[in-house]
Amino acid sequence: MLLIECPWCGARDEAEFTYGGEAHVVRPENPEAVSDSEWADYLFYRKNPRGDHLEQWCHSSGCRRWFNAQRDTVTYEIKRVYQVGSPPPGGEG
Repeated sequence: MLLIECPWCGARDEAEFTYGGEAHVVRPENPEAVSDSEWADYLFYRKNPRGDHLEQWCHSSGCRRWFNAQRDTVTYEIKRVYQVGSPPPGGEG
């Protein structure tokens, strides 16, 4: 089991959390103006890196708040967590 550090509640078992996908995906400002291909890119295509990845998580069985995490997809190590709205570590995103 992973131990995930909730920014508000502290370290908890991964069973208390829900994975929310890639972090920092920005919705197009004017969806009506984008092409079908661009809209499909926004909806369906995500990075799938080997190594560090920025993700969204929800402490669904705890405080129910969303936060972001930087996790290594090879080792599953969560390197840092930070609140939604905070800039990503190292200017990534």
